[in-house]
Amino acid sequence: MNVIVVESPAKAKTIGKYLGKDYEVLASYGHVRDLPPKDGSVNPDDDFAMKWEVDGKSLKRVKDIADAVRGADRLVLATDPDREGEAISWHLLEALTKRRVLKDVEVQRVAFNAITKSAVQEAMRHPRAIDMELVEAYLARRALDYLVGFTLSPVLWRKLPGARSAGRVQSVALRIICDRELEIEKFKDEEYWTVDADIVSGSSSPFRAKLTKFDGKKLQKLSIKDRAMATAAASAVESASLTIASVEAKPARRNPPAPFTTSTLQQEAARKLGFNAQRTMRTAQKLYEGVNIGGETVGLITYMRTDGVEMAPEAINQVRDVISDRYGSLYSPSAPRKYSSKQRNAQEAHEAIRPTSFTRAPEDLHLDDDQARLYELIWKRAVASQMESARFERTSIDIESADKSLALRATGSVLLFDGFLTLYQEGRDDEDEEGENRLPKVESGANAESKKTYSDQHFTQPPPRFTEASLVKRLEELGIGRPSTYASTLTVLRDREYVRMEKNRFIPEDKGRVVTAFLENFFERYVEYDFTAGLEDQLDKVSRGDLDWKALLRDFWANFSGDVEKIGELRIGEVLEALNEALAPHIFPEKEDGSDPRLCPSCNEGRLSIRLGKFGAFLGCSNYPDCKYTRPLSATDDEPVAEGDGALGVDPESGETVYLKDGRFGAYVEVAIPGEEKPKRSSIPKGWSKDELDLAKALKLLSLPRLVGSHPEDNEPIEAGLGRYGPFVKHGRLYANLPNIEEVFEIGLNRAVTVLAEKKATRGAPQALKELGDHEGEPVRVMSGRYGPYIKYKKINATLPKDADPETIDLETAMKLVAEKEAKGSKKPARRKTAAKKKAPAKKKAPAKKKA
Repeated sequence: MNVIVVESPAKAKTIGKYLGKDYEVLASYGHVRDLPPKDGSVNPDDDFAMKWEVDGKSLKRVKDIADAVRGADRLVLATDPDREGEAISWHLLEALTKRRVLKDVEVQRVAFNAITKSAVQEAMRHPRAIDMELVEAYLARRALDYLVGFTLSPVLWRKLPGARSAGRVQSVALRIICDRELEIEKFKDEEYWTVDADIVSGSSSPFRAKLTKFDGKKLQKLSIKDRAMATAAASAVESASLTIASVEAKPARRNPPAPFTTSTLQQEAARKLGFNAQRTMRTAQKLYEGVNIGGETVGLITYMRTDGVEMAPEAINQVRDVISDRYGSLYSPSAPRKYSSKQRNAQEAHEAIRPTSFTRAPEDLHLDDDQARLYELIWKRAVASQMESARFERTSIDIESADKSLALRATGSVLLFDGFLTLYQEGRDDEDEEGENRLPKVESGANAESKKTYSDQHFTQPPPRFTEASLVKRLEELGIGRPSTYASTLTVLRDREYVRMEKNRFIPEDKGRVVTAFLENFFERYVEYDFTAGLEDQLDKVSRGDLDWKALLRDFWANFSGDVEKIGELRIGEVLEALNEALAPHIFPEKEDGSDPRLCPSCNEGRLSIRLGKFGAFLGCSNYPDCKYTRPLSATDDEPVAEGDGALGVDPESGETVYLKDGRFGAYVEVAIPGEEKPKRSSIPKGWSKDELDLAKALKLLSLPRLVGSHPEDNEPIEAGLGRYGPFVKHGRLYANLPNIEEVFEIGLNRAVTVLAEKKATRGAPQALKELGDHEGEPVRVMSGRYGPYIKYKKINATLPKDADPETIDLETAMKLVAEKEAKGSKKPARRKTAAKKKAPAKKKAPAKKKA
């Protein structure tokens, strides 16, 4: 018997069908061991010894694998074909070795780039040993991340209350976001003007030309600074005697982009589909592991964690046939295209992300929405990568005045052959795509005339905030982290509330900016882009066998531990003054009247400074406690802030101050009610930022619950409010959730009655998760139950095994579970006869006498 171990049950099921009854395929469910999240898991004093722990869930899985291996001839470790997959295989081998179940068992490692029958069988014919150089690179990376996180984070907790954590890649990604925000805040826009003219020559139609030279000087973007200069330039064009100086037409080609890598897939899915990195990778994983096609589970794409851009020769041959069949021979170049990665630290051991079969066109597959959209994107990109280039004709017309003191230029582009653009056009982050602009035919040396001039005012724009796509691209350009980890890195930044997303762009929260400023001032080296990228270079050397992983850790720890010791000696006052200076453009913006931006607006004597509270940083007056003025870091003195901690303003009805506070369960607003012992409070709902909360919004929250009206059936009141589980409407004891907080303030009586009726109809009723089809004329369904999903057929309810995925279960498997349930039901044990007499309780033994 042969035992094969893979990561997921879906993968195990598919591979089991490919290999037949001589193989038992089991799932490890990812890593079976990890470093415990506590001090001492990596011990620098013991040559970086690492203590691995098998958690409760993994214990059972390791036991199941060990039990299967005991009677086996061969163990095949078939985890993913990357550094992480190699590490999972190594962990399994270590765990099984400790259980002493590998005696006389042959251990092999295989790796396949796609879950198809041919790919799996080919991999099985070429087994190898575990690549220890890849494992050591993994160990070095895990040790570095642990040492940075578990050494820096406690420093943050002591010096910056409210800070959550720091990380080797996480902190650098946060710095990139914060640096961009600082650029935006420091940016001062500049006015500039452009002058265009509608030109005709002979019998030509008018065409638009841009002024490029004025008063004998070549114009730059900001050369025309005001309206007066723009008006003078436009007048000069109108009165000038113009000539066509030159006409130039050049052929141009645009080549298709390479097939997707992990990074470019995340970028393009963000631009075109609106997916974040985590959603992209989760969907790609399902496409890789496979879907049911004609009763067989087939992987639809190759492995999705890769920075390779080449495709296998057989895949290229197939895609060229598909291109010729679907689009014609003109769209297939004479020779296959070859690509090489421009990415820093690229490891091109694996193929690019591509369909496992190009004959499976997106329109022929029946996938769920996310899978269908992502598969179509991957299919189109991979096919386009082997198509013919698009061909253009780019034309430029130069116009000059008789005295050559001014010049204009018109440019145009005409698409002659669309090539790959017939199928695919790459998205862009912040650039405008140049459209087609056809210019009329004119002769060089001919006279020209300005028919109309245009002078337009513009202002320079600050650099845009990062989207997920542009941030991933920037991280990759800098060589920071690995593309396979970007999704989890960006998720951590959001979960820690260091950043927030607005219009799909990253905006740093005050908490994130304070942490970044602290690290830049006291741990500058470890958030430098080049240092972090240099560590990636060293980790790649370890994976190639060019550097000992322990030597890398020793070198890093010698400097890092010394820097941590130094910061321990700093007083909080020194830290705060450094933060005041570093964050000055953000928290103390310059005033138009030139006055001191740090002067307290309440007492006009003290100076504002960062202060640290239990829930983070804020600004307070140096004259505290005589002056109790405070405000959030991101507010300004021009915004109305009442005296006192977190005050938003005064409630016009009660005359009491409304406060924004942080509590054990998050931010909330509070106002004292005259005559009441306790103040009225309301939590801040999901989707509302506490930094943007003003008095008007706070008063709306404090007005809840709100009476919607009386229910037409019993005349009892219906209320709308905000509770522990979000927005709701309530009638008696019946609660129904509302989709967002805005509806709490807007919902009318008819809508409220409908929502409550729908809730009442579905309360407690099991929901169908999936229709599997009919068996003997009766429907078979996957249902959601109180204790988990189950199969419903007639009156039989068969529970799904814990490792079964309700989304991938098919009719055949479901009916087997139903048959097993029915068989168990028919073999109920006979009831035991009740004993005539109950046994008398045993007498308690007298305690033994102690010997003297």
